[in-house]
Amino acid sequence: MTSTSGARAAPDATAGGPVGVVARGLAVRHGSRRSWALTGVDLVVEPGERLLVTGASGSGKSTLLAAVAGLLHDEGTEVTGELTVGGRPPAASRGRLGMLAQDPDSQLVMTRAGDDVAFGLENAGLPPEQIWPRVDEAMAAVGFVHGRDRPTHALSGGEKQRLVLAGALARRPGLLLLDEPTSQLDPGGAALVRDAVARVVADRAATVLVVDHDAAPWLPLVDRVVELVDGGLVEHGTGWRPAPRAAGLRLPAATAGPVLLAADAAGYTYRGTAVPALRPTDAALRAGRVLAVTRPNGTGKSTLALLLAGLRAPTTGRVDAAAGLASGVRRGGTAPHRWRAADLVTRIGTVFQNPEQQFLTGRLRDELALGPLRSGEHAAAARATADGLLERLGLTEFADANPFTLSGGQKRRLSVATALATSPEVLVLDEPTFGQDARTWREVVTLLAEQRAAGRAIAIVTHDADLVDVLADERIRL
Repeated sequence: MTSTSGARAAPDATAGGPVGVVARGLAVRHGSRRSWALTGVDLVVEPGERLLVTGASGSGKSTLLAAVAGLLHDEGTEVTGELTVGGRPPAASRGRLGMLAQDPDSQLVMTRAGDDVAFGLENAGLPPEQIWPRVDEAMAAVGFVHGRDRPTHALSGGEKQRLVLAGALARRPGLLLLDEPTSQLDPGGAALVRDAVARVVADRAATVLVVDHDAAPWLPLVDRVVELVDGGLVEHGTGWRPAPRAAGLRLPAATAGPVLLAADAAGYTYRGTAVPALRPTDAALRAGRVLAVTRPNGTGKSTLALLLAGLRAPTTGRVDAAAGLASGVRRGGTAPHRWRAADLVTRIGTVFQNPEQQFLTGRLRDELALGPLRSGEHAAAARATADGLLERLGLTEFADANPFTLSGGQKRRLSVATALATSPEVLVLDEPTFGQDARTWREVVTLLAEQRAAGRAIAIVTHDADLVDVLADERIRL
């Protein structure tokens, strides 16, 4: 999907009233794909209306928002049917919209938080005496507590999400497009964001299209719910409620084993900052057990994950592998951050908060075979491993596709699969269920439970309360 930074740089969105959207027979096929991402979409969104768009992972929800935003200009992308925004072609109406994309990093354009929120207002030519009060108001509305001078590189994923939303709200758009706007937020932060959106659109001065797999909390705010399905969409009545994700889930039991990896007062401070990103923390990962790391955004959960995974050296304290896990390591002893990549990949599997940061090849099948090949597997065995994981996680039809062309939920499943491909004894997973519909959520959870039953030690960083309830054996609250 094309970067959405163009939506941030468009002309002023502050003039005019709410913007309507009309689609007739809309279909989209991305240039690198044979199959269509969307087909037969007929949709009328009245000015000032609030619409929730749901659907299975990969059903085209983000593609629909990108089409409305006028951002489908990848080489070879084919769009058929009719689509107008405010009675005009989508690209001509960008100045009237504010957008939060699935990946907030794609929309951050400045190094300081306040400057990033002000970017769109400055481009619109607003005088400084109007810009900064709007910036402060928007940052406060979404619960961004760090102030204007916070470096954007030092923000957590959830804090970046809030900051990008503040930039969209500051422009007071006539059309607000929100793609999984609370996916990386703790429950309190998610509620704050929904409240901020509700306040902004209370006077119906903006139309809202929101995509979210966690549909239930949005139902009091929206007027309608539509579900994207093969060949079009289905509209749900006002009494519609999503089924519980964990209903009927049956997971294999596991037995606790020895500690494989431990953090002893491990902490981390970014260079050039005075406040630690992670204060000294103890953690122990046991074979056959799942450790959940929870608490609000900005408390250092993802930083702890990077330390446990051996991808960053603690600035205080230490992280040590047990003798069995470190056996055969060619250098670095028991400190994973000192291990060579070939030693690390077969012992500790990692899922980053942003899955795109760990993709290295141009095809899904190659992505999943890469780790096994580097660990010494023959090509045929590596391919068999890749094909098995593709099948298990519902990605077989995309085996030859570029990983970067997948939907957010599909990218997340691919990143989980890459962590499992070398059968490591320890798994460190940052938000492993992000972007999943109920069916794929159950598949990911079941797969992780099987890893636990096989004696692997697992750490999960998550805001997903359902995941913690059904899978966690122990919990750290940072």
